[in-house]
Amino acid sequence: MKHRLIGAAIVVGVLAGLLVAQQPPAGAPPGAPAAKGKGGGGYKPPEGPAPKTTWGKPDLNGVWQRPYVPDIERLNGSPLPYTEWGKKKWESYNPEEGDYTGACLPFGHIRGINGPDPIQIMQTPTHLSFLYEQNSWYKVLPIDGRVTKPKVPTWFGDSAGHWDGDTLVIETTNFNGLTRLDTAGHPHSDQMKLTERLTRTDAGHMAYQLTIDDPKTYTKPIVSNRTFTLRTDWEVLEYSCEENNVGLVEGRIKVPGGDAGKK
Repeated sequence: MKHRLIGAAIVVGVLAGLLVAQQPPAGAPPGAPAAKGKGGGGYKPPEGPAPKTTWGKPDLNGVWQRPYVPDIERLNGSPLPYTEWGKKKWESYNPEEGDYTGACLPFGHIRGINGPDPIQIMQTPTHLSFLYEQNSWYKVLPIDGRVTKPKVPTWFGDSAGHWDGDTLVIETTNFNGLTRLDTAGHPHSDQMKLTERLTRTDAGHMAYQLTIDDPKTYTKPIVSNRTFTLRTDWEVLEYSCEENNVGLVEGRIKVPGGDAGKK
């Protein structure tokens, strides 16, 4: 198995430039070809009806290729509907002054979903897990309708899922507000609520809808629809993010600070 040792300086910049070519356009229809490189090579996803688990629910298991979304505003097709607070948060953002990913801190769920790396879903009757190739992060959540107990705010938030027919609905709150939505750095606050809807449309594809509801940062919800492609020829690889100590010493990488923790 390969080992991915990626300096933090290139996590922010080089991945955006090099790996974008590995993914089909955001929101591409089922079967849309990917560019050359990982994701190319004439791969054809499985065909046929959407499979079911042995316990009767849609089967979401597998390694999924997601559209790379480095700038959610471009996917939205228009300027984001900022509140006054949100606009100031966006206009004051300067990654050269210390983007948190440059110190290998957790990207957060939305920025992770918007990234170019594969993600594996593992599903049981009561739980679902997202296994991110990016930095080998993971997220485990109940999907049997139970309500999560209040916890300390986290980078990835607290999630709980339930079935709406054949669609899995995942609601996430309790974010620490220290992450960004995408590589471009669009902001959110600790008041954000994230709703995801996952629908297996056929053997090779899954419809994914993302709704960002953050009244402190945006005047109305942001809704994004995408298509995930099952990659039976991929596996999630080990990935390690390490601070570039030389870059830190010489000042090319700055430790996050300033208003990073301000609400």
